[in-house]
Amino acid sequence: MDRRFFLAILLTAVVVLTVPRLLPTPPRPDPIASDTTRPIAPETAIAQPVAPPTMAEAPPAASSDSAVPPPSGDTVTVSTTLARYVFSTVGAKPLQIVLTEYESLADSGLRVRLAREETPLLRYAVAMRGDTIPADAIAFAADTSDPTAVTFRGSLPGGETATITYDLDPESYLFTVRGAVEGAGGAQLLVTIPNGLRTEEPDSLDDMRHFAYVLKPVGDEARGVPFQDLDTARAQVETDGPYRWVATKNKYFVVGLLTDSSAHGFASARLAPKLRAKREPARSAAATFAYPLPDDGSFSFEVYAGPQQYKRLSALGREFTNVNPYGGFFAGMIQPFATAVMRLLLWMHDALALSYGWVLILFGIAVRVVLWPLNQTAMRTQLKLQALQPEMQAIQKQYKTDAQRQQQEIMALYKKHGMSPATPIMGCLPMLIPLPFLFALFFVFQNTIEFRGVPFMYLTDISQKDPYYILPTVMAVSMFFLSWIGLKAAPANPQAKILAYMMPAVLFFVLRNMAAGLNLYYAVQNLAAIPQQWLIARERKRLQAKT
Repeated sequence: MDRRFFLAILLTAVVVLTVPRLLPTPPRPDPIASDTTRPIAPETAIAQPVAPPTMAEAPPAASSDSAVPPPSGDTVTVSTTLARYVFSTVGAKPLQIVLTEYESLADSGLRVRLAREETPLLRYAVAMRGDTIPADAIAFAADTSDPTAVTFRGSLPGGETATITYDLDPESYLFTVRGAVEGAGGAQLLVTIPNGLRTEEPDSLDDMRHFAYVLKPVGDEARGVPFQDLDTARAQVETDGPYRWVATKNKYFVVGLLTDSSAHGFASARLAPKLRAKREPARSAAATFAYPLPDDGSFSFEVYAGPQQYKRLSALGREFTNVNPYGGFFAGMIQPFATAVMRLLLWMHDALALSYGWVLILFGIAVRVVLWPLNQTAMRTQLKLQALQPEMQAIQKQYKTDAQRQQQEIMALYKKHGMSPATPIMGCLPMLIPLPFLFALFFVFQNTIEFRGVPFMYLTDISQKDPYYILPTVMAVSMFFLSWIGLKAAPANPQAKILAYMMPAVLFFVLRNMAAGLNLYYAVQNLAAIPQQWLIARERKRLQAKT
């Protein structure tokens, strides 16, 4: 058989086997994690009492306090330009953050809320003198005299004073958490972030598939810990700190704790999973990070609680743009392409003042134009190889019993026509060049919030699948038409004809539930390649007429 047939089979296998591994089928939703039915309490300065948190979600409490009921408390709400923050005086913790610029796509008319019900965004405890003291056991007094800051003061069971201040930036999703625990030098502040953020997307399954913790050790690359990997009954303790930052995220939003260059960072992490029933998503009970306190008991770190918007994450520095390690075990190959593609698309959107749908169309055409010379060379190489096939078959038939002589004659044939045995493979390489862009776009569309809710033509959201499967159909039909043109005037090849039918069907099946924008890009790629394929077909026909 023609070796190009085997190469095409190999490429088909790569697509069919690799894509499901990179983008696995999402698990069934967790009813707790996907609860999006209840809005938070309306904004007030000092609002209604807060129900005590469940002990299953609270940090480990000291045995001496186990019989003491948790205190009741009030809520404190502070609004900035971009967000509304709701704090509890019990534990001095942020209960909810509402992102006023982002609409919930799960609850019509509501804004995006980061915290799930009864799951605060941060919780604190102090590990000192062989005991763990949860802040949830303490009622703090709130000072709201500063419009952009809230300070909480309380007393530990031993009489030590604890202070926690939130400095809010009115024009950013970043705020600073600072404070001190009297007499806690050498102790550890334990900071707990939630087991997943609220699901605010129409496809909660897809959103939950992106639930993960991300850890950035000092001097090492960021690495994600998907919730699916926390499928054990034992806590997963990470000791490769200190960490420059740690985060919990879903598809489009993130809550990250960041330390500055002078801080020691979070020394260790404890990721405690909950047991789960078969086929249900793993849902971590909490992730707790230990922050070593200096002699004066003070602490300071920053919290980014907002969208995974590339420009905002980039402005934070500290490699926080890597909070989405694209590509899983292919991250080393995919991440650079995904970052480059995302930056280019954002630049085109800003520079050309076009919607992202038109940006994708222009990007698809531009990729084809740039690759035109390489594809032209590859296609003409294929023409030469096809012209050699009769002579090649004659040599194989003549020397079928003498493998060594057959090889010598084939080498002489290649040399006569200025080619080598590697020519068939090298001639196909330009066809592989678009693949990194295609795979990169898989991940760009998975997490790039700039595409979220963007309409284009009949589509209401290019980051979601095409509800009518129009674009996947156009992609498959255009791919078949491209193959059909390529087969015109070509030597009869049953295997190539099979592939012409099989590949469009395979890619339709693989891409039909992917982002509509991804199918738009691939369809444009196919349509933009038709003129070149048609010119090559005409050139092949002229060559055949001469012979």
